[in-house]
Amino acid sequence: MAVYGAGQVKELTDLVPGILGQLGPDSLASLRKLAAQYQSQTAAAAAAAAAAAGANGAGGEAKGAQEEIITPEALKFLAALHRTFNATRLSLLDARHAVQRRLDSGGELGFLPETEHIRNDPSWTCAPPAPGLEDRRVEITGPTDRKMVVNALNSGAKTFMADFEDSNCPTWANMVNGQVNLRDAVRHQIDFELKGKQYKLVEKPATLIVRPRGWHLDEPRVLVDNQPMSGSIFDFALFFFHNAAYLLANGRGPYFYLPKMEHHLEARLWSDIFYFGQSYCGVPTGSIRATVLIETLPAAFQMDEILWELRAHSSGLNCGRWDYIFSFIKRRREDRNAVLPDRKDVTMEVGFMESYVKLLIKTCHRRKVAAMGGMSAQIPIKNNEKANEAAMAKVRADKLREVTAGHDGTWIAHPLIRKIAMDIFDEHMHGPNQYHVRREEVEVRAADLLSAKITGGKITEEGVRGNVEAALSYCAAWLSGNGCVPINHLMEDAATAEIARMQLWQWVYHGASLDTGKTITPEYIDAFIKSTAPGITKTIAGVNDKHVEIASRYLSEQVRKERASEFLTVDLMGYLEGGNGGFVSRRSML
Repeated sequence: MAVYGAGQVKELTDLVPGILGQLGPDSLASLRKLAAQYQSQTAAAAAAAAAAAGANGAGGEAKGAQEEIITPEALKFLAALHRTFNATRLSLLDARHAVQRRLDSGGELGFLPETEHIRNDPSWTCAPPAPGLEDRRVEITGPTDRKMVVNALNSGAKTFMADFEDSNCPTWANMVNGQVNLRDAVRHQIDFELKGKQYKLVEKPATLIVRPRGWHLDEPRVLVDNQPMSGSIFDFALFFFHNAAYLLANGRGPYFYLPKMEHHLEARLWSDIFYFGQSYCGVPTGSIRATVLIETLPAAFQMDEILWELRAHSSGLNCGRWDYIFSFIKRRREDRNAVLPDRKDVTMEVGFMESYVKLLIKTCHRRKVAAMGGMSAQIPIKNNEKANEAAMAKVRADKLREVTAGHDGTWIAHPLIRKIAMDIFDEHMHGPNQYHVRREEVEVRAADLLSAKITGGKITEEGVRGNVEAALSYCAAWLSGNGCVPINHLMEDAATAEIARMQLWQWVYHGASLDTGKTITPEYIDAFIKSTAPGITKTIAGVNDKHVEIASRYLSEQVRKERASEFLTVDLMGYLEGGNGGFVSRRSML
């Protein structure tokens, strides 16, 4: 039985009472009309409404330069987007849970029969590359702190993905100061001095792309009509509102990476928001470009459909490999045949990962958009030449695999890796992209995307210990406000920590055994938590005993749950700014 089988799109649409059910056949005209109606309200009225609702207060207070981002006019735009689209977002999130229930009951994922005509139609393509996105052979990624923004834009990479999602931690300061930093970078006004060192933007920096938070994440410090607004909308809207027109006037545009979607209707929601936002802000339709991360198992079956929904704004797809592995485990949580071995054995060469890559490249090039490779987690190792060379050899092999497979570019997490990646792509990709690599011979079946067979893969004590260390250390660091953490010479973010957490749960839930024959139990994992916890405050800056205590309790509880949580970032959000392990204060801003 296909979970997204005949009639499922209608059922999903029935679950979505927002824009999808209201606008009728001429949805673009309706969106423009809605945007015009909101825009006709005066800024003064918006300011008064914001003040009456308590715009400045604990949890969501704007200070200093933040006040230049959280303006009455920007709040008005946020409110318009929330009131128009949030009901649809919530309904689509409910639909995810409905799909999971079907999978838990024995259903299987598959290609949608009702959208077969979209997949089989060779005539349609997506929008052409926008200025600055013609050549994306090396993209550097990282959070939005001021130092990172300058270093990434100066790195020599073709683009910089400024991340409000997995490599960031959504404290209020991180989210709003990140918007300040991007606004300043767009205008070449970000130069600063830190500890005697000057940070100055080069004349021709990398093209800026912004990744907002996923649909599942709220911005709990901003309430609209007493509802927390979407973190996705908050991040997108503030960047777009303050920077879109300026970017377009200076030869670039508002470009985005869109994370963690699970259905093409979620892409349609983004498309509707793009049309609405462009109309509201007086920006030409089609100015936005968005690359979608294919990093969930359901989305792998809907690549064409996702591109179709975003075709006027699409700039491609990306193999978000780490979240994809996490999703593979999570969505197939009841399937004992989907139990995976140690993370190091789940490489891009194993069957289901290789099939996902081949399908993504074929799909993108057929539609004339970029097929982007993923992140290598290795980072340079100081003071150990032998270990560093081994790590860099893994990076070289990974980038060579990507470019020879047909990818148009790749991700790096550290400026010192740029030359390695750039040299390999320069040697093997002689034009700005590889759209001519059509991969027509590729035929990927549903079974190819679902097979968890990994020859030689095993679960080891080292693998369990490594997962405990990664998950525990990352959760503690995240609670301290840091979303991007080097652990054992790998750059860990929420995606890699989620693999670690979910594998531990999966191994316990299914009674998996080590290669020695020992069954993995909660008590076995607790022993590793106990031995790992004391060293975390010594190895990760900014982490204190309270962070480690909360993280330890959380991980121990997770491996005992009947159902693993969807996202650790959702679970831990309440602890970020509450003080002493409390919960955040919410203050209505609209």
